[in-house]
Amino acid sequence: MAWVLLFIAGLFEIGWAVGLKASAGFTRFWPSVFTVVSMGVSLALLGLSLRSLPLGTAYAVWTGIGAVGTVLVGVLWFGDAATFGRLACVFLIVAGIVGLKLCS
Repeated sequence: MAWVLLFIAGLFEIGWAVGLKASAGFTRFWPSVFTVVSMGVSLALLGLSLRSLPLGTAYAVWTGIGAVGTVLVGVLWFGDAATFGRLACVFLIVAGIVGLKLCS
């Protein structure tokens, strides 16, 4: 169950990163509310997952999900560049996440 909570926490991390962009520096009310709520949910779920997962593994997986997801959302929704180098680096992050999961 801890891994499921951690995965959902990572999804909410993507949500708050995207919310930061949509809030335009916290100048738009509803995107700002979404961002703050997503931050809270993400941290709460991370905290719950830390009850049974090692700190270093959980934190690395949480930030990895957030980083990979945010890059993909940036490419798909915001027109960020999808160069070979960027996608190769995203692949390396995913490989690291899978490796941590397999070693835990």
